[in-house]
Amino acid sequence: MGGTDWRGLNEAQWRARLTPAQYHVLREKGTKPAFSGAFWDHHAPGVYACAGCGQELFRAEDKFDSGTGWPSFSDAIAKERLELRQDDSLLMRRTEVLCARCGGHLGHVFPDGPPPTHLRFCMNSAALSFKPQT
Repeated sequence: MGGTDWRGLNEAQWRARLTPAQYHVLREKGTKPAFSGAFWDHHAPGVYACAGCGQELFRAEDKFDSGTGWPSFSDAIAKERLELRQDDSLLMRRTEVLCARCGGHLGHVFPDGPPPTHLRFCMNSAALSFKPQT
């Protein structure tokens, strides 16, 4: 993973390294149905990383049950690991969250989370991998 030019990978290279569900979410900005992903009800200690490039993004202790059926986090490990973009799709204005390293679509962030950040990073399970705490 060290010297990979993640932004330079082409469609065939991404398809070869991702599952169809991961490709749909990370590269096509898709989503999985609520309450269907591997991490929405996952509570083990560890770190959640981008399923595309492995960059660590969220700590398990910042994960909370938002009631939405998607894994939700109140904060990121570091803001510079995420890229935020305005998303006006689906006839609404939202803030899209992408992995800053590979550009993969992770989900959206909303201003209705718990204190102290009041943020809800609503992520797609297919966009994440999990590294258990050892």
